[in-house]
Amino acid sequence: MTEIVLGVGASHSTLMNTHWEKTLHKDRAERFRDALRTARDELAAARPDTVILVGSNHFRGFWLDLIPSFTIGVGECVASGESGTPKGPQPVDVPLARHIANSLVEGGRFDVAFSARLQIDHGQSHAIQYLLDGLDVEIVPLVVNVFAPPLPTLERCEQLGHAIRETVLAFPEGRRVAVVGSGGLSHRLPWPDWREPHGDDEEFMVGGWLNGRENWQDYDARRREIIRAAEAALNPGFDDEFLTLVERGQTHRITEYTTEALEKTAGNGAQELRTWLLTAALLDHAPARRLAYEPMPEWLTGMGVAVLDPASSTPHTAPAAERQP
Repeated sequence: MTEIVLGVGASHSTLMNTHWEKTLHKDRAERFRDALRTARDELAAARPDTVILVGSNHFRGFWLDLIPSFTIGVGECVASGESGTPKGPQPVDVPLARHIANSLVEGGRFDVAFSARLQIDHGQSHAIQYLLDGLDVEIVPLVVNVFAPPLPTLERCEQLGHAIRETVLAFPEGRRVAVVGSGGLSHRLPWPDWREPHGDDEEFMVGGWLNGRENWQDYDARRREIIRAAEAALNPGFDDEFLTLVERGQTHRITEYTTEALEKTAGNGAQELRTWLLTAALLDHAPARRLAYEPMPEWLTGMGVAVLDPASSTPHTAPAAERQP
């Protein structure tokens, strides 16, 4: 019997690794880091065999020559190792990954992309570093396009979460499965719409996204300078409202936002909330416990952590009409 035993949603920021000593709000940073440790301990206590790791990619594993909406790693998985995050091969639960991909396609639910040699970046390896530290688990990496429009709609992401849940629970070999969604909360990156870059910096960024498949490291120094020069644009009020929805088992209500409205309200980085939504749907929208929320302007991001425990209470599944935007 395969069961889904726990879910975690957590923000990520490589500035935790590269600029910790320059962080001004150390008390906030330490509370967030402590919450990651608590979530890691709860994952360990849940004893998963496999973690479905839902994350984004920041143009270090995918480039504009090919951007699928959803990609499942079904073979090798290599972390790029930028900014002090883990580097090198990661253990993949290949049988479960291929079962998910096959079931989604053959069942006519989703024509997901798959990769037999997937490169991930801190959009997932940050979670490996802090949430899976020391855990003897394999992963099923799921990459969601959140930065190269057109993006998959929020509603489509929720539908995929429910579809993957069905395939996982039907896996005949038996697994204890946890789910981690990495990304968000509110933040704005100095990244252009790749279709309309304006100015030298934006043209440089788009050039790296298009041409960096073989030499993405060559673009990193200037790219980091552009990011570090950006002003923080957080929306703590939105973040609190979103985390309240997660706590109540109502994460599906974020689908009321269009892609454009979400960016206007919470920044282009908030498009990563698709990873939380997918995670919540995989947990059948079980209510969560908020472990931390800290607005971190030094990291350009509202940093949150929540744990979804399906054993803690009866999951909330909204009627189909309620889930309509």
